[in-house]
Amino acid sequence: MTHPFRPCLVLHCHEVSLKRGNRPLFLRILRENLARTLADLGPARVEQLPGRIVIEPDPGADVTAVTDRLTRVPGVANLATGLRTGAAIELLKRAVERVIEGRAFGSFRISARRAFKTFPLTSVELNRALGAHVQALRPGVRVDLEGAEVNVHVEVLPAEAFVYCDRRPGAGGLPVGASGTVVALLSGGIDSPVAAWRLIRRGCRTVFVHFHSVPYLPDASIGKARELARRLTEWQYASRLYLVPFGEIQREVVLAVPPPARVVVYRRLMVRIAERLGRRAGALAVVTGDSLGQVASQTLENLARVSEAATLPMLRPLVGMDKLEITAAARALGTLEISVEPDADCCTLFVPKHPGTALRREEVEGAERRLDVDRLVQMGVEGAREEVFEFPPGAGPFPARPSRRSLRQEPVRE
Repeated sequence: MTHPFRPCLVLHCHEVSLKRGNRPLFLRILRENLARTLADLGPARVEQLPGRIVIEPDPGADVTAVTDRLTRVPGVANLATGLRTGAAIELLKRAVERVIEGRAFGSFRISARRAFKTFPLTSVELNRALGAHVQALRPGVRVDLEGAEVNVHVEVLPAEAFVYCDRRPGAGGLPVGASGTVVALLSGGIDSPVAAWRLIRRGCRTVFVHFHSVPYLPDASIGKARELARRLTEWQYASRLYLVPFGEIQREVVLAVPPPARVVVYRRLMVRIAERLGRRAGALAVVTGDSLGQVASQTLENLARVSEAATLPMLRPLVGMDKLEITAAARALGTLEISVEPDADCCTLFVPKHPGTALRREEVEGAERRLDVDRLVQMGVEGAREEVFEFPPGAGPFPARPSRRSLRQEPVRE
């Protein structure tokens, strides 16, 4: 090293470390995602080391902005800013001095880990030596292994070491792109963005489909869908949003389908259209924000009727959550303030006063026989308008086809 101390960020992975044979692929995807999310904040060196990833940002970079970006990268368990130095006890003591400089505290602990046995001190001996050094510098401070005000982490590798405090939690989960592609129904409400985010955090690239009723209703819901897609793109770096005109389709349903079955028929048509659009990007499942029993279309019977229209798996990550839990998740995600803005989406158009809550399969299939379902689905697919979002802006488009990991899937059938 040209300098005994270099500022860096130390990241530890979440579930990636458990993937064994697939670990190299997951780590490669994670490194690519880390580099992409920092693309507009200056050059950053992303280096994979045993048990950790180390990032050295550009000297002129805003470290706070860099750290905030990294907390939104799925696959990262925790991260901290610290110092990179040599694996020698005197250098470690000086590095500890630097990371506690300017901090006021009455208790501390040293969390030293000797990852390789070539270091002359054991982890316990290193803890004691560095702890004694801190007490010599700060007479009166005490060691507290349970509730320390400052926790100094020391990670020793064969040729270098890392020293840092203030470890921050990351997003957890799996790196985006490691789990294939899904298509998510994105309304302007609170639930669907949270459902989409939960799949993004599980490593899925997520394509968004929003159904609107322009010109029957104002276009406010389209603006909300764009803002939600833009916010979620901060987690997956590139997104496609399909805006599907649904008002004319709803009008035809109203003319032919009895009121109790209309909402479920709407939902079944949405699923079919979303599937067709999602398959273009290699989607292997459909995601919805359904929460069991929340509204008439989300009773167990009606959820079953909607699922019967799908040819891809239906994923409902919020199905066991209540509204308070979902709202809290939306607030933490940063989508709540967008979702609560007033609008009139397609769910408010042509909705019967008393929708059926326990429709039988025969009722729904009988209602759909009054429609030309294939024509309505084709109408929705052909009328869809695609919009692309990138984060950071200019970082690159959404992949045109599924990633290499999903090339074994069956050919797309539309």
